[in-house]
Amino acid sequence: MKKKLLFIPLLFLLILAVGYIFLCSQVLPFSNEENTETVKIEIQYGESTQSIINKLKENNLIKNEKICYILARKPALMNFLIPLKGSDTNFSLKSGTYYLSPNMNIAQIFAELSSGKQEYQKVSIPEGLTISAIAKILEENRICSASDFIKSCSSETILQKYNIPGTTCEGYLFPDTYYLNVNMESDFIVEHFIENFIENLKSIPNYAEKTPEELFEIVTLASIVEKEYKVKEEAPLIASVFKNRIRHNIGLYSCATIVYIITEIQGKPHPNRILTKDTKIDNPYNTYKWAGLTPGPISNPGLTALDAVINTPKTSYFFFQVKDEKKGTHVFTETFEEHKTNH
Repeated sequence: MKKKLLFIPLLFLLILAVGYIFLCSQVLPFSNEENTETVKIEIQYGESTQSIINKLKENNLIKNEKICYILARKPALMNFLIPLKGSDTNFSLKSGTYYLSPNMNIAQIFAELSSGKQEYQKVSIPEGLTISAIAKILEENRICSASDFIKSCSSETILQKYNIPGTTCEGYLFPDTYYLNVNMESDFIVEHFIENFIENLKSIPNYAEKTPEELFEIVTLASIVEKEYKVKEEAPLIASVFKNRIRHNIGLYSCATIVYIITEIQGKPHPNRILTKDTKIDNPYNTYKWAGLTPGPISNPGLTALDAVINTPKTSYFFFQVKDEKKGTHVFTETFEEHKTNH
């Protein structure tokens, strides 16, 4: 009887030992071979733990997905595994791009996936692009979908957060070279662009904090100047022409606003040239038909255009037209008669 009673706990301990050894074997490195190649694993924002475990199994990085799933959900259990004792088990799987090796045990893999390491993608946003054009670049670089970005640019939450009076963030997305991650949240990208815009404004001489409405007017005019100038030195003069026209309630007569209507509002291809009929389109963005500023920005201006509007020189110019199309230079005149002479 005593032998039978002694046998039961010994059998139980043996089963525990075998189970423990089996668990340890399942979380050890998938491969012990030297010089194994690393595997690129991309974890998307919001991806489920099960999906991540499945990717690890599909790429031969783990032996047992069920055990790994349990450890991912209950990381404290790793403390009971001797080969992994002392490892940091306070992990949380994060989105990012990781390079993992079959030589890594599950604790090392989880530690890496908890680091949030990102593979940055260099993305250049040129001056003068619209929201839709920027969205296309981001989608081409797999940063986020174009539709998500456009939607975020109209987010009431974001517009209120940054006190933007318009219906979109058009004009506030600063043109720059950014290092972004694949599959980023579109809201985060938009806010990152806006915060960069705010930071760069501080570098402009004579810039002081403006009311949201004053800044909106600056950005709107700068967005038009951005599309009109080709030579940096002429940007302030173009801004002076527009400001003189606004003061005298004269239409800006900017072809760029017509292009905006055709491409962004009507959704048509970029025209090769502006026709007379185009200047008669009944739209509030038509500066041939209505005097003053457009209802909102028509592009996202850079520092040159913003500086030109903030530090506009006083001139008597009311007209400008292309002088050298190849060089992009203009001739500036004070009267319509001079303008016609140079036409």
